[in-house]
Amino acid sequence: VQLQASGGGLVQPGGSLSLACAVNGRTFRTYYIGWFRQAPGKEREIVGAIRESTGRTEYADSVKGRFTISRDNAKNTVYLQMNNLNPEDTAVYFCAHNERGGSWFRRSSYTHWGQGTLVTVSS
Repeated sequence: VQLQASGGGLVQPGGSLSLACAVNGRTFRTYYIGWFRQAPGKEREIVGAIRESTGRTEYADSVKGRFTISRDNAKNTVYLQMNNLNPEDTAVYFCAHNERGGSWFRRSSYTHWGQGTLVTVSS
């Protein structure tokens, strides 16, 4: 399975941005598609995930209420809508595929990763 994240860019504080993750190829099973981010000098952290079977979404506390994950099954694409962005949201954002199950928030649960897209929040 291949994942490709897109939509990153420069946005002012308080602004919005939407990222897309195109998921292509065959896979044994999909439990979650997750979004992670990695700021300069920091560890990669979970942003949120969407469960394949139910469409249920989960979010990290730091983005809850500001970010929304959705999907378009016809396009095999998962979206991350980011609102009310602040400079602390600046990072490279990655989407990832979970085919093992396990915790939605653990990096180790995800086996396939996209290349990342840079989001910069600055005035």
